[in-house]
Amino acid sequence: MQISVRAFASYREAIGAPSVRLDVPEGSTPGQVWDQLLGRYPRLAGLLKPHAFAINEEYIEENHPLRERDELVLIPPVSGGAPKSSRSPQSPQSSQSTEAWVELVERAIDVNALLERVKHPQAGGIVLFLGTVRDNDRGRHVKFLEYEAYQPMALKEMNRVVEEARRRWPLLGIAIVHRLGHLEVGDISVAIAVSSGHRKEAFEAGRYAIDTLKQTVPIWKKEVWDSGEAWIGSEVT
Repeated sequence: MQISVRAFASYREAIGAPSVRLDVPEGSTPGQVWDQLLGRYPRLAGLLKPHAFAINEEYIEENHPLRERDELVLIPPVSGGAPKSSRSPQSPQSSQSTEAWVELVERAIDVNALLERVKHPQAGGIVLFLGTVRDNDRGRHVKFLEYEAYQPMALKEMNRVVEEARRRWPLLGIAIVHRLGHLEVGDISVAIAVSSGHRKEAFEAGRYAIDTLKQTVPIWKKEVWDSGEAWIGSEVT
């Protein structure tokens, strides 16, 4: 049977294309497809094995049987940890209301606009988290960063983070924006704003949002240094 394989970040560079078609035996699993790709694209051997696979914008298990014409997505390790291989509930690709907002952008993040989205007359506290590009990492001088995402699935997973935060804490507003593309030192890569009646809940929900985003949302970061570059999380140690 024939399937397509979609690759991002370090895998895309190792394969030399964002997607390829493969002929595989009936009932092949993602793990078996990965082994076949290793034989065809030797540069993949220098990278960590995918921590997750996806079909139709949903995480699947490594032993999930594939079907004719499936598009298998290789999920490289994200910079903050391994994505959880669990199915996500259906959710829109963006949420646009006074209570919740998620967005991926390729421009500078407008922090004031983000704060406006979570303002509420009953809010006793608004917490704002900004992730920024620093000029060093592990003793290396960082020149700039490149961010890439599997955008439909990233938006879906960001919505999951928002909905779970709203379930756990009595929030009045929550907004998450992540920037993609080329970022210079000092640029804002991610911004999260949370409003609640009391500061405790806003702080807790904000921390949950950034920690979970870093572990589950398929967004990848490439660091470019004076002496080289690497997709963070994919290096073999």
